[in-house]
Amino acid sequence: MQQVVYHRYPLADVEYGFRCRTPEVDLRPFAGEIADEVAHLGSLRLSEEDLSFLGTLPYLKPGFLESLRELRLDPSDVEIVCEDALKITIRGNWYRTILFEVPVLAIVNEVFFRSAHPWSVRVGEEGRRRLIEKCRLARASGLDNLRIIEFGTRRRYSRAWQDEAVGMLRKELGDLFLGTSNIELARKYGLKRYGTMAHEFLQACQAFVALPDSQKHALETWMQEYRGQLGIALSDVVGMDAFFRDFDRLFCQAYDGARHDSGDAIAWGERLIAHYEAFGIDPRTKQAVFTDSLDIPRAIEIARHFRGRIGTQFGIGTNLTNDLGFTALNIVIKMTRCNGRPVAKLSDAPGKTICEDEVYLSYLRSVFAGPAK
Repeated sequence: MQQVVYHRYPLADVEYGFRCRTPEVDLRPFAGEIADEVAHLGSLRLSEEDLSFLGTLPYLKPGFLESLRELRLDPSDVEIVCEDALKITIRGNWYRTILFEVPVLAIVNEVFFRSAHPWSVRVGEEGRRRLIEKCRLARASGLDNLRIIEFGTRRRYSRAWQDEAVGMLRKELGDLFLGTSNIELARKYGLKRYGTMAHEFLQACQAFVALPDSQKHALETWMQEYRGQLGIALSDVVGMDAFFRDFDRLFCQAYDGARHDSGDAIAWGERLIAHYEAFGIDPRTKQAVFTDSLDIPRAIEIARHFRGRIGTQFGIGTNLTNDLGFTALNIVIKMTRCNGRPVAKLSDAPGKTICEDEVYLSYLRSVFAGPAK
C-alpha cells in the first residue's frame, strides 16, 4: 500500500484511531511503556541488506525503494493519552504514517502480555503444545486446499514467540503452509511473503473521488499500479453487496481473487463463486482468501465446503501467534480521516464498523446501501 501512496497520493494527510475491543481490559497503566517503545521506532533504519532483499521483490519499484532509504518514522505523529480508556491517535502524511499500524499494535500487545502474562518455561511449553496440536489437526484433515498463511504480527504475544511459531509451522505443516505476512521472518525461513490491500486503502479513496465511485477507484488504481501482481481484492469495506456490484467483469478477470474479512464466510464464498460464474469465469481459476478471526477447525470447515470449487487460502493471525493459554487482545488501528474528511469501514459483522462521524456514516450507508450495523 505504501508504494501506491508514494506514486499516487504523495500529499495525502490522514488520521488513524486505536480501539481495544476486549471487554474489561484497561490498557491505561501501560501508556508510559507503550510511549517509550513507540519513541524507539524513530531510531529504526532500513539497512543496505534490507533494501537489497526488498529489491528482489518483483512488484517493488526502484524509485519507491530509494525513498525507503531515507525514510524515518516520526514518533511525534503518534499521540498517546489516557482518558476513559487508552487513546492512540496517529496523524500526518499518509506515506510517512502508513507504517505505524503494525508495529504500534505489536507494541501494545507485547507490553501488555509481558506484564499481565510474562514468559516462562510453562508458557512456552503450553504454546508449543497448542501449536503442534493445530498442525496435527490440519494435516489429519487430508485437505490439499487447506492452504495456511501466518498473518499474526499485529496481535502476537511477542516477537520472539512469533519467530518460533513460524519456524514450527514451516516444519510441522509442510506444503499446507504457504508463508507469512512478516517480511523479516519470510527472509529468515525462506518463505513466500503474503499480503493484500487493507481497509485503509479503500477507505482513503472515499476522500479522493465522488463517494459512489470510491471503491471502483481504489480497485482501478491498485490494478494500474501492480499490473496483474498482488491481485487479491478486499471485499468488505463498504459491505458485501456493494463490493459485488463494483467488482465487474474487468476486475473479475484482472484480479486473482478476493479476500473475506467479515460476515458469514460460507455465504460470501458462495456469492463469489456465483459472481464469477455469471461472467463465464471458472471459479477454480480464482482464489478466495479467508482472514476473519480464523482458527484451524473453522479453516478446515471452510476448506472442506469449497474443495474443488474455488481456490482457497486462509490467513490466520492471532490464533497462531497469541494462543498460549491467555485471552488474546482484540485491538485494531483504523483510518478515520483523510485530507480532513471522515472515512469509514462498513462491516458485514456487528461491532466492526469504525467511524467517528455518525453523519458521514449514515451518508455512507445510504450511498452503498450498507447494513445498518
